[in-house]
Amino acid sequence: MKTSDEPIIVEQTFNSSIESVWDSITEIGQMRHWYFENIPAFKPEIGFETKFSVQSNDRNFLHMWKVTEVKPLKMIKYSWIFKDYPGKSSVTFELLKQDNLTKLRLTVDVLENFPEGISEFTRESCIAGWKYFINNRLNDYLKNN
Repeated sequence: MKTSDEPIIVEQTFNSSIESVWDSITEIGQMRHWYFENIPAFKPEIGFETKFSVQSNDRNFLHMWKVTEVKPLKMIKYSWIFKDYPGKSSVTFELLKQDNLTKLRLTVDVLENFPEGISEFTRESCIAGWKYFINNRLNDYLKNN
């Protein structure tokens, strides 16, 4: 993924309140059910940092997040880097009320280029991963809770 790439945008509309969707994307207990089960901590507070490892094939990716912007019940944004790999992105979760539904728009912006030749850092992999998390995992979680 390169800084010259268009932002990645994934959208999903949920039959849930903004409060329910907000809680699902900001409360650690809920995040562990649909996102990454090994997130050690998370707080929707500017400056909050967390890190955790994810194994993929024979590589370990230490995810390092820092919350950079919060508008409760509307938007949360955090930077996303991987220890031992160049590159930096930000991910923004925006919530929009649509009648009795809630639309989530996730935007990934590449802030520093990621290395080539690593399959997990391709644009296609990123799009597929976010669609899986938002359109499948989070959608299923909200339907069942």
